[in-house]
Amino acid sequence: MDINLEKIRELFKGDRFATDAGVFIESVDTDEVVCSLRLDERHMNMAGVVQGGAIFTLADLAFAVHSNLAFVCGEGEGITLGQSCNISYLKSPKGEILTARSKCISSGRSMSVYQISVSDNLGNAVAAMTGNGFHIRK
Repeated sequence: MDINLEKIRELFKGDRFATDAGVFIESVDTDEVVCSLRLDERHMNMAGVVQGGAIFTLADLAFAVHSNLAFVCGEGEGITLGQSCNISYLKSPKGEILTARSKCISSGRSMSVYQISVSDNLGNAVAAMTGNGFHIRK
């Protein structure tokens, strides 16, 4: 698979909610997609901790990039949309940067499952998400 990181970043600029929130695609390969988010005041909730939606948005973009990698690289027959996602918040981040790492657990003809782990730059496990994707043929 011919993976062009700049092309992938350009295509996913269309995922405006995530990119406007500051999510950045760090690296992409068939085994793992890594995205990051530098935290600032807009990511905090009223209690002064990182809003769960910011953490979910980071994990969700890693899931989206990974589950659509074949399509984006011209090898897939259609796109994958999230069918369901389950996230567990493990610990409030202490660092300034969050990193999401996506791994494919299973990918079939119409369904796929990805495990996304989120940690901060101090090594704290922040969240674990399972994303189930549904492939839509075009």
